Amino acid sequence: MDIRQIYLFDQEIRSEGGRILATPTRRVAAAAVLRNPHACQAPIDDFSGLVDLSVAVGEILTARVLGALGEVKPIGYGKAALVGTDGDLEHGAAMIHVRIGLAMRKGAGAGPALIPGNAKVGGAGTPIDIIFGGMNNAWDYNAMDSMSIVVPDAPRPNEILLAVAFLAGGRPNARIAGASPEAVAALMRGLG
Repeated sequence: MDIRQIYLFDQEIRSEGGRILATPTRRVAAAAVLRNPHACQAPIDDFSGLVDLSVAVGEILTARVLGALGEVKPIGYGKAALVGTDGDLEHGAAMIHVRIGLAMRKGAGAGPALIPGNAKVGGAGTPIDIIFGGMNNAWDYNAMDSMSIVVPDAPRPNEILLAVAFLAGGRPNARIAGASPEAVAALMRGLG
């Protein structure tokens, strides 16, 4: 595991839209900047090495985020990968879509819902958005949120920036009521 840097982003929102939040929103992300072993290489179809790497790095990042949150329990989570320009979009997809979620769920002790993920290719200083979804209920509108992170000197062309994030307190001043699980189930039955 060739990690050059680890960053921790901790955003606490106390007021939004002219309203003081009863419970502050916390968006906390940890990102690792690591060497992409497949940069400038011929295209591959076996991504198992990147998948294994994502789990090992995911455990480190998840521990950092949950450590920063302390006793605060998250309700949402998300993940992202920004691949340097000598890499392939699929390198990032392999790191966020296959098994990193196991590290996140194990660390948080919950989370059966799918974890939103975002991957893209870009140069150093490119921002990436991390999309949050509910940990226990993908239809939890209060947990649908996002945060943007940027690392000024990463990823370099032969690197990947891998990030995991957790959301506590819910989206700031969330006022949109989502459909109940029963209404969602009925809607889905109607589509089939």
